[in-house]
Amino acid sequence: MSISRDNILDALRYVIHPEHEKDIVSLGMVEDLEIRGKEVQFTLVLRKPKDPFATSLRNACINAIKTHVDKDVIIVGNIEIKEEKQVSPDRPLAGVSNIIAIASGKGGVGKSTVSVNLAIALSREGFRVGLLDADVYGPSIPKMFGVEGIRPSFEKIDGKDRIIPLDKYGIKLLSMGFFVNQKDALVWRGPMATSALKQLISDGNWGELDYLIIDLPPGTGDIHLTLVQSVSVTGAIIVSTPQDVALADAIKGISMFTGEQVNVPVLGLVENMAWFTPAELPENKYYIFGREGCKKLAKEVNIPLLGQIPLVQSICEGGDNGWPVTMDEANPAGQAFISLARETVKAVDYRNTSKAPTKIVEIKKH
Repeated sequence: MSISRDNILDALRYVIHPEHEKDIVSLGMVEDLEIRGKEVQFTLVLRKPKDPFATSLRNACINAIKTHVDKDVIIVGNIEIKEEKQVSPDRPLAGVSNIIAIASGKGGVGKSTVSVNLAIALSREGFRVGLLDADVYGPSIPKMFGVEGIRPSFEKIDGKDRIIPLDKYGIKLLSMGFFVNQKDALVWRGPMATSALKQLISDGNWGELDYLIIDLPPGTGDIHLTLVQSVSVTGAIIVSTPQDVALADAIKGISMFTGEQVNVPVLGLVENMAWFTPAELPENKYYIFGREGCKKLAKEVNIPLLGQIPLVQSICEGGDNGWPVTMDEANPAGQAFISLARETVKAVDYRNTSKAPTKIVEIKKH
């Protein structure tokens, strides 16, 4: 087998941390991976000081790579061990390993549908997942999970009132839709909306999560800036349909995240409504919004295409009745989201091993 980044990461997934009961790649413990010929080196980041499993984990890494990649690989002495910098428990989302922003340049492209089903797919893959509905003006997560009208509870923790996220289908959920009448329109100025988002982030008792999915409103506005100024976002996923008009706005979304001021990595694109497949003709594909527009854009901007999601009736019905299509293991559309989740995990692993953690944005006024 050739020695490549993907092969090394796949081998290291066989190394399970005994305390966390997850592999070290999913836990974000592998950083600064470099390959030069048969020589491999990387940093093994320990989550707590003086981890008693440090030596055994290092040896397990060596054995895994030699067993699953190449027995002649040079790795002994090339694994640096460092302790993860401890964060204050008051820091927002301190227990969340990866924060993924789901964005779109324009509305109506199915961004919330992707957010919901991606969260469930990641949970089905064995990860601890939360979903924050940051679309303050048009929250749709409560309806899509069938929890409209339910109010989260509050609990005093360490002297501070914390919001306890709802738990549905194994996903921790918070949305502004839980705190307002579903028939009322929110007539808020920007500062009120951004203040509400900050409260959901800082006061939510999210606990330990592998992934927090944040469903952003369409466009590039105050909510997006507030998010990147409040927490360190691991990366963004841009959702678009194949239509030229949607792709033009998707480019703006990419530009916002990758711009010098924000500098959040874009993990990839998702092409939603990639084709229409009628239930009675499951093998047929009708490209009613254009064909492979996101695939072409991904190639142009050198960003991965993480998945193509078909336009099928079951996805629409699942969003309306509170039973997302990914809950149905036999549904082919659900399998498309499972595939998306697996590609997302790979993209996050690559981002975390090849780039430094994202810094919280400081927007400078001129």
